[in-house]
Amino acid sequence: MNDSNPDNTTRTIRVGALARVEGEGALHLVMRGSDVEKVQLEIYEPPRFYEAFLRGRDYTEVPDITARICGICPVAYQTASCYALEKAMGVYHRVVEAPGIQAMRDLIYCGEWIESHVLHMFMLHLPDFLGYESAISMAGDHGPTVQRALRIKKLGNSIVSLLGGRAVHPVGLCVGGFHRLPEASAVAELLPEVEACCDDMVELTLFLAENVEFPDLDRDYEFVALCPEDGYPMNLGRIKSNKGLDVEQDAFGEMVVEQHVAHSTALHSILKGRGAYMVGPLARLNLCYEQLHPRAAELVPKIVKAIGKKLPWRNNFLSLLARGLETVHALALAADLMRNYKRPAQCRIPITHRAGHGGHGTEAPRGVCWHEYDVAEDGSITRAHIMPPTAQNQITIEEDLAEFARRVTDLPDEEAALKCEHLIRNYDPCISCSVHFLKFARTWETAS
Repeated sequence: MNDSNPDNTTRTIRVGALARVEGEGALHLVMRGSDVEKVQLEIYEPPRFYEAFLRGRDYTEVPDITARICGICPVAYQTASCYALEKAMGVYHRVVEAPGIQAMRDLIYCGEWIESHVLHMFMLHLPDFLGYESAISMAGDHGPTVQRALRIKKLGNSIVSLLGGRAVHPVGLCVGGFHRLPEASAVAELLPEVEACCDDMVELTLFLAENVEFPDLDRDYEFVALCPEDGYPMNLGRIKSNKGLDVEQDAFGEMVVEQHVAHSTALHSILKGRGAYMVGPLARLNLCYEQLHPRAAELVPKIVKAIGKKLPWRNNFLSLLARGLETVHALALAADLMRNYKRPAQCRIPITHRAGHGGHGTEAPRGVCWHEYDVAEDGSITRAHIMPPTAQNQITIEEDLAEFARRVTDLPDEEAALKCEHLIRNYDPCISCSVHFLKFARTWETAS
């Protein structure tokens, strides 16, 4: 890399392996003077063919298989697949209206938000803002903060384990509900830790708002998220945007165009006739901040005052604070659900398999994770279509980079590259999630 940058000099900045992200990706920038000529978020992790090898499987196998797509957000894949298949089986409304089942799906999802958000915020991303190379070096000066964060992350894992049987790739969820649900005593035993961690997370979120300096990069995004009528986005609701998108869950796949590009093993997504869009915590917060749990809502004016920016926020660097507010929301909601828990008499709705079709997305920590399935009369999967959030955000990430890179053209290559990596990490990209739906030539599909 060339650290000199006369106005007519072309510079190529390449980061061959992005750090502190899940999966394998690279950054490629070409700049001439103060102009940015090329920006690519290169995803070179090999595709894993989940959609292909789901074909022919019994519908009951899908939640456990899709959970293996990601070790950080397996619940998102399980719940989205369950809801989509429950629609295909004609039992969706019975499931979401069943006493206890929907509440416990929200609770296990709270556990996933907690562990995933805290991992990203304090272990992967905060070092960028505070000027450290890693969480380990950051812990030398901010040991108590890191310890509190680790405690909260451990709690998130415990909630997932309570309902899913284990913290990583849980097995408790099934089409129709859960295989089993815990005794009330086991839930009550965990409640005091949830309450204590909620207090800690309130303080940590305020600490971030008051002590982190956020780069200024306002952009006119189209924010897309689930927008339920009565609550903050998580499992249910129509899919809407700040620019007029408003569709039922089943129709969302028809609104998205997925395209293969040479520098990525994951597809790029745009909204038909609209262009790039953003999913994730900033989208959810901007669209639905009035529906946060009261414990999180009371933090909003304090954070707005600390950073001097009213909602909605159009700077994705502020996703750090959005994740903090969502973690407080998840902890407070989890505490409410656990206080009111009574083990239901029925943990799943009986299903008689049939031919059908269903599409549904839930809000993974990184954004809408949307699934669509066609099922044959014998209950086998004939078609699977999965849109992970990171794949949906790829074009928006590259557009952010193109804008942001113009502001770092006068910096030495190493410093410019680091700042661009920082921007990519704002999205908490899960590259491993994004790479399982590469399109192949028709000859390959026929041969398989």
